[in-house]
Amino acid sequence: MGTAGEAIPEPCVFVLFGASGDLAHRKLLPALFRLFERGLLPEGFTLVGASLAAMDREGFRTSVLQGLEQAVGEVDPIEWQAFARKLDYVTMDLSRGEDYTRLAERLAQVDRERNTRGNRLFYLSVAPSLFGTVVDHLGTAGLSRARGGSWARIIVEKPFGIDLDSARTLNTRLHRHFEEPSIFRMDHYLGKEMVQNLLVLRFANGLFEPLWSRRHIDHVQITHAETLGVESRGGYYEQSGAVRDMIQGHVFQVLSLLAMEPPENFSPEAVRSAKVEFLQRARAFTPERIRSECIRGQYGAGALGGVRVPGYREEPGVAPDSGVETYALLTMRFDSVRWAGVPFYVRSGKRLKERVTEVVVQFKPGHFRFPGMQGQEQLGANRLVIRIQPHEGLALRINTKIPGRGLGMREVDLSFLYAQAFEERLPEAYEPLLLEGLLGISTLYTRRDMVERSWELVMPVLEAWSATKAGPNYEAGSWGPEEARQLLGSQGRSWNRE
Repeated sequence: MGTAGEAIPEPCVFVLFGASGDLAHRKLLPALFRLFERGLLPEGFTLVGASLAAMDREGFRTSVLQGLEQAVGEVDPIEWQAFARKLDYVTMDLSRGEDYTRLAERLAQVDRERNTRGNRLFYLSVAPSLFGTVVDHLGTAGLSRARGGSWARIIVEKPFGIDLDSARTLNTRLHRHFEEPSIFRMDHYLGKEMVQNLLVLRFANGLFEPLWSRRHIDHVQITHAETLGVESRGGYYEQSGAVRDMIQGHVFQVLSLLAMEPPENFSPEAVRSAKVEFLQRARAFTPERIRSECIRGQYGAGALGGVRVPGYREEPGVAPDSGVETYALLTMRFDSVRWAGVPFYVRSGKRLKERVTEVVVQFKPGHFRFPGMQGQEQLGANRLVIRIQPHEGLALRINTKIPGRGLGMREVDLSFLYAQAFEERLPEAYEPLLLEGLLGISTLYTRRDMVERSWELVMPVLEAWSATKAGPNYEAGSWGPEEARQLLGSQGRSWNRE
């Protein structure tokens, strides 16, 4: 039995393509085990791992247990034995059509033995170059269409294309075999607790929504900062860069939830439509805007935590003269009644000073000044900081009186931390996402039009930047290029972290 108020999916088979891979063992399988521990998987649930790695069912179970022990620590042996009975495995070459025939036969056998009713959820935890191949073979094998009251769904990992044309091509290919309501495009940021909490924060608190507009907000900052470099992903990052890797997907998801108009209701389609409608109002990036309001950078050698680290061009798999950006700042503007004149500064970078993802809503200063109050000129305007990771929570900066005689003032934070407010373990991002995929609820997944609109917005920037190379212009361990600080400073603003 699940926790009161939490729905349990119907019996089904979860087919995990790429089951021997890193993502499966670090994130997906531990998330499914956590759902099982919480009683949120149905009695008939069966996971069928599929990959090229040659192993039998017991070998797969052993590898899953080893991954769980690394990811979650000690595993209760009784819980493990019950979970292990739900695991099966098929060795297959994802490029060979005949292997999908064997997969179909195995799934039919599972239906008979486990009463999974023909319900299927396919998860593509494979290289993006294989997405279309797997989808086509599923369609040819008759696995993509549900029959007789059953359902068939597919979860596609990011990246969803490398540009607008490739995203449209992949969407077209998916729609040959699956209907849009059965396609779940994964963006794990939507599973993070504070990202989900943006809806509640805005619409369940009468304090914020009346202030959520250009009348009271000066600007908004969205920062995704990593201390890590590209590590072993140099080859991937050479084809990606900061805009493709983070801003086009994760950051735009946070932005749209933060600033969209209130949806008609909180159904999946209403929420997703509100997000797309918000992005439709984004002002296009012209050559002049790209020159004056967008900044890119690449990290050079530096130090983090007292340890010297190499520059991007010295990383394994990276060209010695690479022009790929590891830092990007885009100034987003929206032509709407609510947000006209309010800049949204979105930035993402690697090898920065601190690992943090946060939203900063900077309110306009108050209009009143009182005789006799000391330090009024130095006081800042109110600021709401929403911390997405780590140390999930929020802080509202206000001005207050300093204790003692007189009316001296200073700024203080009213703060909330999830870890202090709730005893429950904060779920990993993949847990709610996988559960909603099993339930067929798409609120936390990305719709086709959202993907394509996101690519439309960044394509002018990517095309302009492709004409010249980015070069090392910030030290590892800093907050990025000096030009990013100067951009806000020239407008009388400053970063919350710089």
